[in-house]
Amino acid sequence: MALSVMEINKCDPAWDRIVDEAKSSLIKEPLLSSLVHSSILHHRNLEQALSYRVAYKLSTAEIPEQMLREISDEAMRGDGEISSCARADLVAVTERDPACNSFIQPLLFFKGFQAIQAYRVGHWLWKAGRKDMAYYFQSRISEVFNLDIHPAAVIGHGIMIDHAHSIVIGETAVVGNNVSMLHSVTLGGTGKQDDDRHPKIGDGVLIGAGAKVLGNIKVGHSSRIAAGSVVLHDVPPCKTVAGVPAKIVGSAGCDQPSVSMDQLL
Repeated sequence: MALSVMEINKCDPAWDRIVDEAKSSLIKEPLLSSLVHSSILHHRNLEQALSYRVAYKLSTAEIPEQMLREISDEAMRGDGEISSCARADLVAVTERDPACNSFIQPLLFFKGFQAIQAYRVGHWLWKAGRKDMAYYFQSRISEVFNLDIHPAAVIGHGIMIDHAHSIVIGETAVVGNNVSMLHSVTLGGTGKQDDDRHPKIGDGVLIGAGAKVLGNIKVGHSSRIAAGSVVLHDVPPCKTVAGVPAKIVGSAGCDQPSVSMDQLL
């Protein structure tokens, strides 16, 4: 069960770490003072910082930043899972990406992390029946971050999207917890049908760069999809698939491929 925002903020080591890292970064790079203050130090908690960052990135002359900030704040208050998922995503990126050595890097600079947090607000709007505004979020996420995630898609916590260029996640796709994927991954359909038509990705799955997973198929938990593969059929749990079309080439090699990030066959 997700904790409420109020419960999280009573004791939040993640936010404490972010503030400490932000203060340290000002000493090392004072030219980033405006960015660090506006994005982190002017806020009381991670929820406010995320709302600001989402609104700042997605705003336009037609939909100004303040309006998006109010929507994001409402989403954070209305769904505590957004907050808990964001913290899990932060940990996932920091632990799995060797280029990341702080919590403030994803928050300030990594478009994969930022796009997922913006998607979570759009998903909240979709569930609330505000579909036109959810589509606005989808459109702006695509324009700003180059990820196209349908707001109806269901995405779990502990998600790491490395590089995050040209990601496509379709309307009826489901992505489990603790999933890692690299750039140019597609979770798409295979035709024009408008029913349940997109993949269901289990927990702990690692999806390599350029992989295409197509159709209403299941990828079992703790499996690996090799880079450049085209997956058209179900993948059993704890297996590695590779090729075009993808075939089973062995076991996943470990219990949590999404955490180990080992992509060697």
